[in-house]
Amino acid sequence: MKRCVKYINVEIDKLTDSIENAVTGDRLQTEIAILSREDISNISKKWVFDWKYEFMQPDRDVYKLTIINNPLIVQGLISLTVREGDVYVHLIESAPFNKGENKIYVGIPGNLFAFACKLSFQRGNEGYVSFISKTKLIEHYIQVLNAEHIRNGLMIINTVSALKLINKYFKDI
Repeated sequence: MKRCVKYINVEIDKLTDSIENAVTGDRLQTEIAILSREDISNISKKWVFDWKYEFMQPDRDVYKLTIINNPLIVQGLISLTVREGDVYVHLIESAPFNKGENKIYVGIPGNLFAFACKLSFQRGNEGYVSFISKTKLIEHYIQVLNAEHIRNGLMIINTVSALKLINKYFKDI
């Protein structure tokens, strides 16, 4: 069976301490939880990726980012696999209302990448996270996430870079 490689194609709009209202600058604390069957039925068709498909893949876990005390509105999603040596990010996406010029919140992609790094530490992988980047965003991920480009779009976030992201988003580490 041919495996379809998905490329990470999300711009990190801003690294924040949580997520931030794009207009007012107010910061809101977030939480990340595993996506449930009920959640997947509430994900609108306006999302770019097929999150129902991701949810059904047995080798992946899909997590949702929500604002504390507002768990029904999903701000962003990440699909990943914990492997020996790293956490591999298959897909990452901000909610449709958090994209473009009129987005409501900034900081969603950075928050989700920081979570992947945190999970990597929790699973004994020293913070290592990997993903395949679209060619046009390789330099962006090097600059913003301090990721390393290995080859053919393969990006690695190492321990030092992971700790910087985690310390930015998760104060309890």
